Amino acid sequence: MEDSISTPKDRSRVNSPAVTSNPGTPRSEDVRATPSPNQMRRGHNAAAQPMQLSQQQLMQLQQQHLQQLQTQQLVQQHQSQSKYTQLLAVIEDMGRDIRPTYAGSKTSVERLKRGIVHARILVRECLMECERSART
Repeated sequence: MEDSISTPKDRSRVNSPAVTSNPGTPRSEDVRATPSPNQMRRGHNAAAQPMQLSQQQLMQLQQQHLQQLQTQQLVQQHQSQSKYTQLLAVIEDMGRDIRPTYAGSKTSVERLKRGIVHARILVRECLMECERSART
């Protein structure tokens, strides 16, 4: 007898319409971003064909490569200059903290210690740049 009695909660579940979980999501029949297997095979075969370059194209590629190397060398020179200027700036900042350190300022002592560590790192980087440029 208890089985035949239904509560209002049960009746609402039975009578409610079917709702999709996320109505804004496009369905697979609406949108297909994945290429078909035939498209994949055609693209794969096209990439597998050997590339043939003319003599002029080879010369252009070599010139582009040389330009890239020259650009990289200029960037390295600029970086070494910037490391040196960074080192000068750190040393200048350290000079400002020396007098307050003698006066007993704990924050100046900590700032001076951090400056020394940073300066040591920059000196190493500058030396590595000098050695690298001396080899070439």
